[in-house]
Amino acid sequence: MHALESKFAGIARPVFGAPWMRFVAYLGLCAAYLQGGLDKLTDFNSAIGEMNHFGLSPAPVLAVLVIILELVASAMILTGFFRWLGALALAAFTLLATFLALRFWELPPGMERFMAANSFFEHLGLVGGFLLVAWLDLGRDISMTMEA
Repeated sequence: MHALESKFAGIARPVFGAPWMRFVAYLGLCAAYLQGGLDKLTDFNSAIGEMNHFGLSPAPVLAVLVIILELVASAMILTGFFRWLGALALAAFTLLATFLALRFWELPPGMERFMAANSFFEHLGLVGGFLLVAWLDLGRDISMTMEA
């Protein structure tokens, strides 16, 4: 590690290496799913409408399943209870939803396509974040098992 990088890392480590900062990062990653799950729960008719909009059937059943997935998987990540599994569930869900809802390649050139493409790749970033959470959590479990 270069001296300058080492110096900056030493300054950043007390804050960004703190347990509370990890929780803030998990909360940021899960925020859209907590908000989405709670919104769907409190406005179930709109949740059904969203399923219908994307041609998903049976809409009420799928809306319930999405609400459960968004809230339970987020809680798993935030509490650490099978964190890796919650992260993989949200990664898979996000990947599927992204290819379902953000098919920018089907849109004509213009602002709508531009915005859909940006959102598509932002969602791929969320998938990557959840995969990283799972990888780190499973790696921690593996190293703890190997040390025992």
